[in-house]
Order: sequence, then C-alpha cells, then structure tokens
Amino acid sequence: MTSIKDIERTMDFHGEALDNIFETYRLMRENCPVGRSEKYGGFWFLSKSDDIFKVEQDAETYSVKPTMLVPPVADFPMIPIDTDLPELMDYRRILLPLFTPQALAKMEKPVRDISQDLARKFVESGSTDATAGFARALPTIFFSRLAGFPEKDWPKFDAWVDDILYERTVDPERARKAQDAVIAYFDDLIEKYRGRTIDEADTGTIMDFLLEARIKGEPLSRKELLSYCYLMFLGGLDTTAWAIRASLWHLAQDLDAQRKLRENPELIPMAAEEFLRTLSPVQAMGRTCKKDTVIRGQEIKAGDRVVLLFGAGNRDPEIYDEPEKIKIDREDNRHLAFGAGHHRCLGSNLGRRELVIGLEEFLKVVPEFTLGDPSEKWYGVGRLTLNFKS
Repeated sequence: MTSIKDIERTMDFHGEALDNIFETYRLMRENCPVGRSEKYGGFWFLSKSDDIFKVEQDAETYSVKPTMLVPPVADFPMIPIDTDLPELMDYRRILLPLFTPQALAKMEKPVRDISQDLARKFVESGSTDATAGFARALPTIFFSRLAGFPEKDWPKFDAWVDDILYERTVDPERARKAQDAVIAYFDDLIEKYRGRTIDEADTGTIMDFLLEARIKGEPLSRKELLSYCYLMFLGGLDTTAWAIRASLWHLAQDLDAQRKLRENPELIPMAAEEFLRTLSPVQAMGRTCKKDTVIRGQEIKAGDRVVLLFGAGNRDPEIYDEPEKIKIDREDNRHLAFGAGHHRCLGSNLGRRELVIGLEEFLKVVPEFTLGDPSEKWYGVGRLTLNFKS
C-alpha cells in the first residue's frame, strides 16, 4: 500500500496522475495540506481553498515568474500571466475592451449560431465523437474568428495544442517542436496584420488589438506580441474545449441531471459553474516565493516554487457541502477554476458563456446520450464517445 509520504513526494497533476487525482487531493488536504513534491524539480503544494486564495492575492510575497505553468509550456515568459504587478495591468488593459459586458453581448449570437450548427451536424452525421464534433470545434471556430486566425489554418491547431500541453511531460522534444511551429506561425501572421487599422464599425480582432496597443506610448515588441499570441492561442482553444467535453462526459453518466437540465434550461448556468468547480480545465498554477514565509507552520524559503492546487481547493469540505458530489443546482459556488486575484483569467467570462451556450444548444438538439466507452477519462480533450438515438 502506498504511504501518504510517498503520495506527497510524487504529487503530480498531469497525465495518468489525473485518473485518481480527486482521491489524491483528499488525502493531501487531510494529511499534508502544505506538501512537498519531488516532481518537476521540486515544489511545495497547497490543497486548501483559503490558503490558495491568500497566495493568489499576495503579490508582495509571491511572484508568477519564471512561469505560472508547472512544468513550463514555453521557454519564454507568457504575457500576461507570467508578468507581475504593475506591468501585469498594462498588458491586461490591452484586451479588456474585448471582454466588457457590451462586447460579450455581441458575441452571444455568433457563439449560439456556431453551437446550433455543430450540434445539428453532429446528430445528422452519425458521428459519436463529441470532442471532435462539438467540444473542440466550438472554441476553435469561435475563438479563431475572434482572434483573427485564418480558417485555412484551423486544421493545424489541435495537433499543436495537444503536443504543447499534453506531451510536455511525456515527450518534451515533441512539445518543443510544436512550440517552435506555433511561434513561426504567429511570426508570419503578425507581419500579415501589420498596417491594418481597427474598423470603427467593428470591434476588430484580437490580432488587431495587439498590434494597435501602446504601453507608455510604445507598441509591443516582436517578443511581446509573440508571447501574447502564444498564450492566447493555448488558452482560447484548449480550456474551453476541456470544460465542454468534461461537462458532457458527466452528463452522459448522470441521466437524471441531463434530463433535469433539458427540462429546466435556466439551471444550465448554475450547472456550468459546478462543472467548472469539479472538473476544472486548470488543475494547478505555480508561484515563486519572493521572501521567506510560513504557511500552516511550514517554512517556505525565498526562491521556492509553490503550486496552488485549484482542483483540490475546489473540493475543500471547509468551503463546500458534499464537495465531491456534482450538484447542478449548487448555489454560492466560489470556485478557483479561473484563479483569483490580479491573475484571474482575463477571458473567464467569455469562457463561461461559451460553455453555457454550448451546453444549452447541445441539449436542445442532441437526444438523450450515454457514455459509449467507459474507458474514456474525465480530463483532457481526447475522444468522447456518446451513444444516442437519432
């Protein structure tokens, strides 16, 4: 039998470690809420919600440098998430106009139209893979249009995202080649966009906003543009796809919840928050201690890496009643799926709307469905086989 100390020492939140991650989180919360893993060069990890919230909001003690991602997904800092205050706010302000309530309201119809079309085609095609037919297709189409990525390039994206995010702990060289391919792609795309101006009658694309941006009167450098594009590409295409897929994975096994949401679609926004809490696409983020500190009696030295286990905090029994249970009508759902504090996900409200609208339209169009392959996991963006009567 594996000891608690061994589980702590080998703590991981990638790949096959996610198979039993929720039980691992429970053991860590109960036995070593501040633990030490030897993975990825060694790091402390926090599994209690309150501790994670405190660190997220303590910019005096913790830095996001060299990167929030453990292990890294790039060999350069990713803007804006790998940037500390005050520079962080300069970078975030660039895209804020795209995420105002007014801007998001304009995006509602395109997201709904794409969702309806994909759901209809999924049923008519006789396909059973809801990941390829819906969960990945929705953010790829919508976000790529919003960002300004040419449609002819979309078929390349899934393989790049998969190699960078899901192969980095298995085949780092493959991940590195994908990183280089994405950087080369954006280097070329940036040049094609230079000289364009934002049409006053439109919001413009994310690419337009980045090229028009000024910080202290200066345009973004080539390195800054490439870094911003790289992060935007990964975040916009992967996390929403994971969230939609994981939600459908759960509903395929919880037919009572599926039927309840069909009969009461007004509950879907609340259900979406619960899926984000329990099946979050972002299970952890990292920080670096800037000075010696103490958490729950554990000394942590300046320079030490600290990983915030969002997935563990999201199931903390001190915060949630029956935290392991997915309740589609759970209220007061303060979760960490998008982080907290100054580094909270910039596109969180857009991601929410994509998830909610996607679920609304899928449940309207697709008949009652069940999980076709029980071996398919809850996490990631792999195949999701759904059985339904057409």
